[in-house]
Amino acid sequence: MRRELLDEGSVKLDPNRGSLDMGTDEDSQPLNEMNQAIASRRNLNRLGLLKKINAALHRLNNCPDDFGYCGECDDPLTLKRLELMPYVELCVKCQSGQEDPLRSRRKNLRDYS
Repeated sequence: MRRELLDEGSVKLDPNRGSLDMGTDEDSQPLNEMNQAIASRRNLNRLGLLKKINAALHRLNNCPDDFGYCGECDDPLTLKRLELMPYVELCVKCQSGQEDPLRSRRKNLRDYS
């Protein structure tokens, strides 16, 4: 997973300035800004994931007996959770306790009105 992320590289950010080829298209500048924001967010997410993977590899190399256990409650992490996210540090219960409370309360589209 780490090797794939490193091989993939960052998403290229194009300069966000007007050029002669844009002409008078008033939609091109906002579209360019939106594409830059998306690329920037992807790069930040990639960097965050790489940090988590590196931390998991560090734990595995330095404290192999602790790997696979929740960093808060010391309960074993489920095999399925580790298969899907081998870099995970917390069990579902502890992770849920750390998430944004607004995010967990909104379950339906009606909750946004």
